[in-house]
Amino acid sequence: MAGRWIEQWDPEDETFWRETGEKVARRNLWFSVLSEHIGFSIWSLWSVMVLFMGPEYGVDPAGKFFLISTATLVGAIARVPYTFAVALFGGRNWTIFSALSLLVPTIAAFWVMEPGTSYGTFLAVAALTGIGGGNFASSMTNINAFFPLRKKGWALGLNAGGGNIGVPVVQLIGLLVIGTAGATHPRILLGAYIPLILVAALGALTRMDNLRPVQNDTGAALQAVREPHTWLMSVLYIGTFGSFIGYSFAFGLVLQTQFGRTPLQAASLTFIGPLLGSLIRPAGGWLADRYGGARITLWTFAAMAAATGVVVHASGIKSLPVFLVGFIALFVLTGLGNGSTFKMIPGIFHAQGLARGLRGEEAAAYGRRLSGASMGLIGAIGALGGLAINLAFRQSFAASGTGTAAFWCFLAFYAVCFGLTWAVYLRRTEQVAAKPQLSYAEV
Repeated sequence: MAGRWIEQWDPEDETFWRETGEKVARRNLWFSVLSEHIGFSIWSLWSVMVLFMGPEYGVDPAGKFFLISTATLVGAIARVPYTFAVALFGGRNWTIFSALSLLVPTIAAFWVMEPGTSYGTFLAVAALTGIGGGNFASSMTNINAFFPLRKKGWALGLNAGGGNIGVPVVQLIGLLVIGTAGATHPRILLGAYIPLILVAALGALTRMDNLRPVQNDTGAALQAVREPHTWLMSVLYIGTFGSFIGYSFAFGLVLQTQFGRTPLQAASLTFIGPLLGSLIRPAGGWLADRYGGARITLWTFAAMAAATGVVVHASGIKSLPVFLVGFIALFVLTGLGNGSTFKMIPGIFHAQGLARGLRGEEAAAYGRRLSGASMGLIGAIGALGGLAINLAFRQSFAASGTGTAAFWCFLAFYAVCFGLTWAVYLRRTEQVAAKPQLSYAEV
């Protein structure tokens, strides 16, 4: 696919941005959102499929948690190669391919979704849906290259938030199917996504562009791996996105297992948290643009710890209304934190470029180079946080029949993330590049 290639791209040039760049960047953003949205829906498919799996399927709650954990794991791993695919093949070209590849897990699930299928087959098909999780990394890397630093928080937040909404949308469609046709017709949901995948691929084919300046840079990838900030931000992203995707996948099962909800009752509640968390993500990016990503991230983790305390209390008194208030608040806060943490990444590396003595476009180019290379790794490790949440729930329910022990672990981790954010990005620190008193409070 030769595709449409843009030979020169300089979004930091305000004249270029105003006259040409903004229009092109926004067009690519909207169609990137569409493709990533479908990718998230397919990645989270088994959070809905397990609601269709009644006793006749012979899969216990622990087995269902393991199915969604498998999808989470494969999606996290896929994000690493997907990050570098944009530079190898072009953002438009890779979006077409990655969208069409979603037909594989969708058709496979359509084929096997019936009682009598072996658990191993279900596990293999759940693993296939992980490629939908990889779409996030390639999409974010691509959109990061299109926008200037001053617009990245909003653009990345909108791109990711529109993608994240794929989770509650597939859950809403699942609710519609269960509420109308019943819990014995999962193929209706799967069949609905086949034409949507084709629409996403067609949109990328006709409306997106490749950027020639975005070249595969192995040196940037290796430098990003050696950068302490890559790993520090990965920890913070585990706390925000890892929580979002882990809770999104597990919410329906928690309601069924801990509070005895039926599939229809669980499905009628499952979508609310992921929907609100997805919608608020662009606001997290916008707030980070305005007030500094580190500040927004810090107080988000404090609020997440408080909301987790509410969930623990609700579990103790067995109150579903209080539990829902705390859990939905967690979703909203993870959305805010997702937006603010991803805004921090390009800001951190741009600040590092300034600390190295670079100025103007050189510093901006350094920031784009390192942030683009690090985003896939950060996104992959963040998604592994979702796997950890799914496995923690599985162990907690297996040991005690409730998720309380898992929530105590999550609360402790949010406290660690709060301390890390303050110590590294808000406390005035001395940088390795011998630029003392450089603060990351504004990133």
